[in-house]
Amino acid sequence: MKARQPPRHTRHTRHTRRTGQTRQTRQMRQARRTGGLGIIIGALMLGMLLAALDQTIVSTALPTIVSDLGGLKELSWAVTAYMLSSTVSTPLWGKLGDQYGRKKLFQAAIVIFLAGSALCGLSQTMGGLIGFRALQGLGGGGLMVLAQAIVGDIVPVRERGRYQGFFGAVFAVSSVAGPLLGGLFVDHLSWHWVFYVNLPIGVLALAVISSALPPGTERTHHTVDYLGMVFLGGAAACLVLMTTWGGTAYSWGDPVVVGLGAASAVLLLLWWQAEKRAREPVLPPHLFRLRAFNVASLIGSVVGFAMFGSLTYLPLFLQVVQGVSPTMSGIHLLPMMGGLLVTSIASGQIITRTGRYKVFPIVGTAVVTLALHLLSRVGPDVSTLRLSVYLLVLGVGIGLVMQVLVIVVQNAAGFEDLGVATSGATFFRLIGGSFGVAIAGSIFTSRLGDDLARLSRTVSIPPGLERTVQSDPTVIRALPGETAAAFLGAYADAISHVFLYSAPVALVAFAAAWLLPEVPLRETTRPADPGECYGAAPSARSSLDEVERGLWRLADADMRRDYYRRLGDMAGMDLPPGAVWLLARLGTQGPQAGAELAGRAGVTLERSRPYGDLLVACGLASRDDDGVLALTPAGERAAARLVLDAREGLGRLIRDWNPEENPKLRELLRRLSHELLGAVADQPRNG
Repeated sequence: MKARQPPRHTRHTRHTRRTGQTRQTRQMRQARRTGGLGIIIGALMLGMLLAALDQTIVSTALPTIVSDLGGLKELSWAVTAYMLSSTVSTPLWGKLGDQYGRKKLFQAAIVIFLAGSALCGLSQTMGGLIGFRALQGLGGGGLMVLAQAIVGDIVPVRERGRYQGFFGAVFAVSSVAGPLLGGLFVDHLSWHWVFYVNLPIGVLALAVISSALPPGTERTHHTVDYLGMVFLGGAAACLVLMTTWGGTAYSWGDPVVVGLGAASAVLLLLWWQAEKRAREPVLPPHLFRLRAFNVASLIGSVVGFAMFGSLTYLPLFLQVVQGVSPTMSGIHLLPMMGGLLVTSIASGQIITRTGRYKVFPIVGTAVVTLALHLLSRVGPDVSTLRLSVYLLVLGVGIGLVMQVLVIVVQNAAGFEDLGVATSGATFFRLIGGSFGVAIAGSIFTSRLGDDLARLSRTVSIPPGLERTVQSDPTVIRALPGETAAAFLGAYADAISHVFLYSAPVALVAFAAAWLLPEVPLRETTRPADPGECYGAAPSARSSLDEVERGLWRLADADMRRDYYRRLGDMAGMDLPPGAVWLLARLGTQGPQAGAELAGRAGVTLERSRPYGDLLVACGLASRDDDGVLALTPAGERAAARLVLDAREGLGRLIRDWNPEENPKLRELLRRLSHELLGAVADQPRNG
C-alpha cells in the first residue's frame, strides 16, 4: 500500500472512538431498540399527514357544513382560521422545540390538534367551528414543523435525504387527496367525520411517539420573539377580518371596518419597531431591502391567493350549481392538483439542470392569469371536459411558480438571513392564501346578495326564501324548475366573479415576475423536496439547517458515484473501495466486530473479511481474539486523511457561502465529514 503521510488530525477520531457514535447515530440506535426507526418515522408521517390534510380536506365538505350550520358568509373562515393559526405559530413551535426538546412539544402539538379536531366535529354553530379550527391549526403548525426537525435528531445525515423525500411525498399526497377524501367522508358518513377521522390516527401516532421516540436532543437556547409573533399575527387577523366583513356584513365606511384597518396599521407599526429590537426576529425588517425577497413574497402571496381561493369556492360551484356529489367535486379538482404536481417536479428538474429560473414565474403567473379569466366565464351549463381543462391550466400555472420562489429568496439572502428569508417566503404564500380565501368570500357574498336582490324583483319567490338560500344553498334543488335555474344562475355568477376579480391580481404578479433578478444559483439552493411547496407547508429552519439540507443532498448524489475509490485515490491510498470504506467507518465509528460490520452492511462475513484482513496486513488495523477490528496509530492517521479530504470535498460544494469566513459553516463541514463517511448505505458492492 502507498499512503501519503497525513498531518496529525486525530483528536476528534479518538474522541469518537471513546464515546461511540455521533449524536444522530446514537439516537437512531436508541430508536431501533425502543420501537424501531421505521415505526417512529411512520408515526411522524401520520402526524404530518393529518396536519397537511386539514388544509384541503375541508374544502369539499364546506357546502354541506354550511347547509347544516348556516353561515355562508363565514364559510371562508373555516379555512382561513386554520391557515392563520398554523402559520403564525410555526416559528414558536420550532424555537421552543430547539430550546426544550422536541418530543414533549410534539406530543403537546398532537394533543392540541386532536382536541381541536374533536371540538370541530362537535360544533353546532359556524362561529364555534371557526374557533375550533383555529385551535386545530395551532396544533397542526407544531406537527408539521417538529416532525421534520425530529428526523434530523434520529436519522444520520447519510440517510436523511431518503426520509425527507417521504415527508415531501406526504405534502404532495395530502394536497391531491384532501379534497377527494373530504367528499368521500361527507357522502358515506357525515361532515363530522372530516374531523373525527383524525382521532384514531392521531392517538396511534401519539402512542408510538410516547413509547418509541428517544427523548434526548441537543438543546439550543433562543430568545423567542413573542412580541413580533403577536403583532404580526394580530395585524394579519385584522386585515383578513376587514376584507371579510367589508362590503358584506358592514359597509366599507363602517366604524368596525375602519377600526380593523386602523388596528392592523398600528399593529404593523408595532411589529416593525419590535423587530428592530428583537435578538431573533421572526421577520427581520432589513429583508425588505432585498428586491428578490419583496418580489418573491408578492408573487407567492398571489399564488396562495389563487390556489386556496379556488379550492374553497370551486366545490361550492360544483355541488350547488352543477349538483355533483361531494366525492365527485373532489374528483373534479384532480386536474388542478395533478397539473400542479407534475409541473412543480418538472420545473425543479429543469432548474437543476440549467440553473435558470426566471422564466418559470413569468410563464407561470401568465398561465394563472389566463386560467382565472377562463374560470370567470363558467356558468351552470359548463361541460365537465371544459371545466377540467380550465382547472388543469390553473394547476400548471401554480406549479410553474411554486418551486422557484424559495430558490430566488435563498439565492439572494446572505447566510445569516437564509433561514428567516426562507420562512418569510413561505409565510407570505400562506398569508396570501388566507387573504385569497377571505377576499374571495367577500366578493362572493357581496355579489350573491346583489344578484338575489335583483332576482327578487323579477322572479316570484316565497317570502324569506332569499335569506334561506343564502344560508343553505341545498334548498335550491327543491325549488320549481325556472325558479331553481334562476337561483343557480345567481350562484354561478357570484362564484365566477370571484375568479374575475382574482385575474387582475394575478396580472400584477405577472408584471412583478419580470423584476426578479436572475443570478447564478448556489449549489445548495437548487430545488429539493418539491412536496413542501404544496399546500401550506411551513418552514422554521435556521440558516445552518438550510445549508446543511442542501449539503447532504449534494453529498448524497456525489457519494453514489464510486465515491470511496475516488476518495482513496485522493488520499494516495492503494486500496480497493471496500477497504477504504472500512477504514473510514472504523475511523469515524470506532472499533467494531467483523460480524457486526458485515451484518450492518448486509453482506456475509466471508465477503467482508478480506477487507479487514487487508487493513491488518497493511498495519492499519488490528483484530483481537473476539474478531473486533480497531485502527492502529497508522490507521488513525490514514482515517484522519480520509476525513480531511472528505471535508475539503464538502467545502467545495458550499464554496459560494465562503465557509472559510464563517465559523458555523466550518464546524458544519467538520461534523458532516465524520457523519457522512462509513455509512452502511455507501458500502461498496464490489472491490
